[in-house]
Amino acid sequence: MRIDTPERYRINTTSFDYYWKKGVGASLLERLGFTPDIRNAEQYKHYLFEADGPADAVVRQLYNKIGFGKAHAMVKAYIDQQTVAPEHQKLLDLFFQTFEIHPSWLNREKLKKGVELSQRSGIPGLMVLRNYCLMGGYESAAINKPLIYTGALKKGAAKRITETTIFWVGITRDEAFEEGGNGLWHVLSTRMIHAFSRISILDKTDWDNARWGVPLNTWDMLATQLGFSIVFLTGVERMGFQPTEEEKEGLFHFWKYIGYLLGIPLELLPDNEKQAIEALYYWTMTQSAGDKDSVALARALVNETVVSGYPRNKLLRNLMQQLHLFFNYYFLGDYSCGLLQIPRPRFKAAGRLLLWRIKKLEKKIKDPVSRQRLIQYGGNRQQNALDIYLKYKMQ
Repeated sequence: MRIDTPERYRINTTSFDYYWKKGVGASLLERLGFTPDIRNAEQYKHYLFEADGPADAVVRQLYNKIGFGKAHAMVKAYIDQQTVAPEHQKLLDLFFQTFEIHPSWLNREKLKKGVELSQRSGIPGLMVLRNYCLMGGYESAAINKPLIYTGALKKGAAKRITETTIFWVGITRDEAFEEGGNGLWHVLSTRMIHAFSRISILDKTDWDNARWGVPLNTWDMLATQLGFSIVFLTGVERMGFQPTEEEKEGLFHFWKYIGYLLGIPLELLPDNEKQAIEALYYWTMTQSAGDKDSVALARALVNETVVSGYPRNKLLRNLMQQLHLFFNYYFLGDYSCGLLQIPRPRFKAAGRLLLWRIKKLEKKIKDPVSRQRLIQYGGNRQQNALDIYLKYKMQ
């Protein structure tokens, strides 16, 4: 019997409903100019049963036959135009024929502006990704179920944060997608990991498609893309950054390209802020509320700073945790933090000082020389943060 609607698909009446009516989402709807008709979301629910067929084929015919490590190295070799075993060449040829690395609609100047905004957000940008995009995503029980089935709780929050930072920093560097850059590898590596996880969950666990849809399905992948684009943009603006229209346009173009390379259908990917807001509304407002797994994932993220190896001093780790808690509440609000059982921050001065500093620096952004310095400084700080994650948090 064919099932058209998974159990997870239901009108949200808790966290995301509050977000759009009384939270940050209310201001997004003001920008949009209207409240989308939730009935329009019906046209997207079939994507809950669809996934990345081309990548799944590579996993079943390559990864599952020769092992993850060897297969992953072979994909990297193919991207680098190195010799690949003849018996696997045709399979990879077919996969790479399903998309264009340099599509005709790609605008390099817009990509550059998106990268510049990402870099100049510096450490605050990474804090937006962690305390708003990642933590806020835990409010949906459904999208996080694959994390539970792949043992993310046992592996620890530090591993997921580090992997996300490797991906994000890797693709937002200068010339990442030029010849010799590693941007394409970071994206396609993530795409293959998603497919490998999906196939493993379907083949080796009691996953229930009728309840949750397909793991790592197309609509949830779009939601992840929206987290990196519209949610990230909203977060950096809340922090005090003032992106130009060119930067905003560039950010959405950049993530349209990344989403396309990740296997998301082009027709789903937003071109601009208004399309992204509407897409985010349809997805969030058809999510069932969080559950005990949501709370457990949130707790693991809250505790990550204290239990990880950096900063080396325990007092500094506790202060860092307080900074993250401050921004959890700053971005998500009391209601959502209460649902996720996130403790209130006891120390708020560092967060307020950071917001003051961003506001002060943004006054210089109209000066081209100062802007370029801030882009370089922010990008370097992000790379330094990644180096710390790799040294201390992946042990």
